Amino acid sequence: MERWTLDVGRWTLEVTMSRAANLSLVLLCWAAIYLPGLGSLEIKGEEGRRILPAVAMLESGNYLVPQVGGEPYFSKPPLVNWLVAASFKLTGYRNEWTARLPSVLCVLAVALAFSTIARASLGPRGSLIAALVWLTSFGMIEKGRLIEIEALYVSLAGLALIFWLSFWEQRRSPWLTWIVPAVFLGLGLLAKGPLHLFFFYAVVVAVLFRAGELRTLWQPAHLVAIVVMLGIFAAWAIPYWQAMHAENFVHTWSAQFTGRLSGEDFKLGNWLLNIPRGLAYLLPWTLLLPWVLGAKLATARDTQLAHALVWGCAVPFLCVNLLPGALPRYSMPALIPACWLMGVTLAAGDIHVPKWWRFAGVPPLEKRMRLVVFMAIATGLALCLYAVAVIPALQGRAKVKPIAAQIDDLVPESEALYAVDPDYQPFLFYIRRRIVYVSRVDDVSLTARYVLIQPDQEKQVLTSERWAPLRARPIFQVTDYRNHTVILMKVSESAEQH
Repeated sequence: MERWTLDVGRWTLEVTMSRAANLSLVLLCWAAIYLPGLGSLEIKGEEGRRILPAVAMLESGNYLVPQVGGEPYFSKPPLVNWLVAASFKLTGYRNEWTARLPSVLCVLAVALAFSTIARASLGPRGSLIAALVWLTSFGMIEKGRLIEIEALYVSLAGLALIFWLSFWEQRRSPWLTWIVPAVFLGLGLLAKGPLHLFFFYAVVVAVLFRAGELRTLWQPAHLVAIVVMLGIFAAWAIPYWQAMHAENFVHTWSAQFTGRLSGEDFKLGNWLLNIPRGLAYLLPWTLLLPWVLGAKLATARDTQLAHALVWGCAVPFLCVNLLPGALPRYSMPALIPACWLMGVTLAAGDIHVPKWWRFAGVPPLEKRMRLVVFMAIATGLALCLYAVAVIPALQGRAKVKPIAAQIDDLVPESEALYAVDPDYQPFLFYIRRRIVYVSRVDDVSLTARYVLIQPDQEKQVLTSERWAPLRARPIFQVTDYRNHTVILMKVSESAEQH
């Protein structure tokens, strides 16, 4: 069994390259990087749009149509909402930790796939390197610790590509080579839409072209795989289409697509930074990309595959980031072939780099292995330190939870809180009172005593006679960090009681 040593300060660790040792190291690094402080900070950004529909699904039993603020949410398919709902249901808890759990598990699934499925193709060293590069890349640490779509759909695209590359390299059955990735690609359609297909097929076409096997795209197995992929999406989309007005979500999705192409919110400064920011998602390993083309691989076939991966990674990365309406995170599926390339490169016996790089030199294989493992351990220690030293300070700067706490203090436990067309309000996740969503003021129950409205509804509520002789008066108003204002109204006998 192959062994090598890792020097960490005053300690020397002896590491074996066995499958069990590799898996143990990957699991340890994943736990140290992704679990500390996972649920300690309140939801932020777009997390509420993934969590609130999951809560609505559990409460209503309607898992077909995602809802935010009581209204259908057309912008994204529901896979991320389903996973959050499943996490809440299976664990019995609804909090930040269980909400973000699906993301970190998806990240782990890709790392394990690199360590196991790709082991026969990348070798013990290369598979371990690829897994650790994936776990320690800046983009995955940033997105993988949040319940955001990127962690999910990039992971699904990654699993599809790892299975396809591994099975193709190992000359497995065409049915296995195409059908298994198709399942993950179909789930990817349910996560965000078809963007990941561009990245997947860019690699597939590049690999097959370099190998002179493009004709295999017309194999029955591949055609059936396409049917399987579309069938997974259709299993949700067709009932959804029938349940909703088709033009609503079709218009939303088409507007999103054309907006990316036309750049409706185009800003030259941000656009110029797309590629640098996209490259930053692979940090710190972006700095080693110049080594890729200089790696001396064992066989001509390995070299051919590496060159194909460079093209399959670079072309979609550049195409997507050059779109006028693109954001750097749209190119994150390119991380998967980049991690594979890092595994191939850093596990190579020798690396010849460009002259301009030779000032730093290239360490031998043993030192490269130590570098990768040291970076993974250091990253894990840094995240643990972050959870202990930084997160407690950040908790004191909460912007969402205090709003919910103030509303809970004003609304008795026995009363329901009626939210009138609230739109997306992240603090609703933290409200402990029963929330009833309605679309209009006229839909609020006559027995309602606490009503949450937006400023443009205030006049209508103040002048409404529907609760006569009772009247509604404002008792709390707040503007959140997004500059959105909400008003809590109380229905009572007289203004003097407020």
